[in-house]
Parts: sequence; C-alpha cells; structure tokens
Amino acid sequence: MRTHLIDLAVALAVLGLTLAGDLPDADHPWFWPAAVAVMFLAVLLRRRFPLPAMLVSVGVALATPPLWGTSVTLYTVASLRGLRWPTAVAVLAETGLVVSFSRPSRLPDWKTFGLALVMEVVVPVLAGLWMHQRAALLAALRERAEQAERERDLLGERAVTAERRRIAREMHDVVAHRVSIVALQAGALSVRAKDDETAQLAEVIRESGSAALDELRGILKVLRDDGPEPRSLPDPTLGGVRQLADDLAAAGARVRASLPEPMPDVPDPIGRAAYRIVQEALTNAAKHAPGTAIEVRLSASDDDLVVEVANPLADSSGLPGAGYGVIGMRERVTLTGGTLRAGPGGAGSYRVRAAFPLRAEESC
Repeated sequence: MRTHLIDLAVALAVLGLTLAGDLPDADHPWFWPAAVAVMFLAVLLRRRFPLPAMLVSVGVALATPPLWGTSVTLYTVASLRGLRWPTAVAVLAETGLVVSFSRPSRLPDWKTFGLALVMEVVVPVLAGLWMHQRAALLAALRERAEQAERERDLLGERAVTAERRRIAREMHDVVAHRVSIVALQAGALSVRAKDDETAQLAEVIRESGSAALDELRGILKVLRDDGPEPRSLPDPTLGGVRQLADDLAAAGARVRASLPEPMPDVPDPIGRAAYRIVQEALTNAAKHAPGTAIEVRLSASDDDLVVEVANPLADSSGLPGAGYGVIGMRERVTLTGGTLRAGPGGAGSYRVRAAFPLRAEESC
C-alpha cells in the first residue's frame, strides 16, 4: 500500500510539472490531453512494467517536451535492472531524445545541451544504478546473515546430537551393565533360594531390574534418534501412582496409599509431574528409611492437586544419596506453577508435599 501511494505521488508530481510548463500548439485538440495521460500512466505503472513504461514515456516525450516522466522511468529501469540491456536501451533512447530537441538554432549552445544531457540522462541512470547496487548489497548481506544463522543452528544440532550419543554410550556401558548384573543375580537367587520369602523378594528384584532395562533401552533409543523431531518416551500419568505404591509394596516395603477412585482428570503436565514426585519420594523413603511405613496421599479439588508422601525418620540413613532428588522434584513442581515442601514434618516424620494449581494450568 505504501509503495502504491508513493508511485501515485510521483506520477502526480510529474503531471503537475508537465502541466506547469509551456506546451506548444498541437494540430489536434486532443493531442496534449492524450499525451499527458499516457505519460501519467507510464510513470504510475513503472514498477510493474519498467521497460514498457520507459519506452512509452520516451515515445511520448519525443513529441512533447519537457522530459520529466522519461527521466523518472529511466531511473526506475536502472534501479530495477542494473546494467543489463534495458538500461543501455534507455540511455540510447534518452540521448537521442535530448539530441532531437536540440534544434539547429540551439546547437551552438553546448552548455544547455550538456546540462540537459546530465540532468535528464546521467543523473537518473547513476541514481538508479546506485539504488540497484545498494539493494543488491543489502540482499547479499541478508543472505550472508541467514547462511550464518543456518550454519550456527546446524553446528548446535550437531553438538546436541554428539552429546546425546555420548550420554547414551555412558548409560549403556555403565548403567545398563550394572542393572543387567543385578537382574541376573536376582534371577539366580530366586532359583537357588531355600525359602519362599527370599525367592519371592529375589523375583521382585529381577522383575524390577528387567523393567528398568526396558525403560533404559527406550531412553537410549530416544537419545540416539537423529531425526528433526526426536521421539519421546510415553509420558507417565496420574493413574500410574497406584502401580508405584503396589510395586514398592511387592518389594517388601510397607506402603499405605490413600488415593481417590477414580483418579482426577488433570492436565498432562501436572499428571506427569505428580507421578514423578511420588516416584522420587517413594524411592527416597525406601532408600533412606528402609523398613519404615510409607504413606501416600493424593487429593484434588477444583483449585489444586495435592500429593503427599510421608515416612518416619530413621535413626540412621540407609543408602547414601547425591542430594539431587529434592532439587529435581522442586524443579518439576515449579515448572507447573506449583509449590513443594520437603523436610521434617513433625512427630518424627519426613514429609514431601507438592501442590499443583489446576485453574492456573487450565488458563494457560
């Protein structure tokens, strides 16, 4: 729209300059209105049809001075086409036009002729060529910037792919190897156990190890996927919380779960985060306070979803921890806009409580 307005303004300016000049007498009364109208249209449409507009304006100006419209179309051809043949044709035509208006009586006035040649041919051509070169330079700079951005993105993707493959190798060589040994030894123990309780616990360990290996294989496939949109593992849901409690109870832990039936329908990000919070809290309880009773509670309202995992504090911690579990839980809850409290909960217990806002999630 802005370009059309500029073209219209230029065409009107050329029309005004032409009408303001001294127009010689014509043999027909319609000659000047027709010539001026054709020149006006040539200037108005010069961007869409640069070469035809220039040739038309030259043809009109050969019979009708002054030459304002021709200079404008000449500038347009030079700015859009550069030094290609349309510009050369335009220069030759305009030069012939200037010569044609140098009547014999005016030929000795070389200053006037030179000034007309410069103003009506040289200046428009040079200005148009400068604009053409400037546009070409800007286009080259844009292309170079886009190419640099593409190369930067490609290098970033290669770095990410290399890092993912490195992590996959480490997980395969270290974690998968260790878990495989645990599963094999548990399987052997379940066969050789002298009592049913030991055999049952060993079988639970073997099944857990096999399940961990299956999940690890899925993670390794995701890490090694080089596609533009890497695959993702199936997301856990809130409905899997009961299975977490049942699996830990099958392994010999004392777990009491107070879960609503049916499970509340919550957004996927919140359900996934709640599942991971319960999973990590149960793992920490079994690891740091083995043999104690673990309580899992889940409640939901229109406003929020609350997950709680509590267990008595043990006199001495069981397995050592790296200290990243609570940090990871807090990060997950924060990403959903919720809050997390983890620490002593009174009466000698350790409590993890995560609250997820449901209304805030739905409004996003």
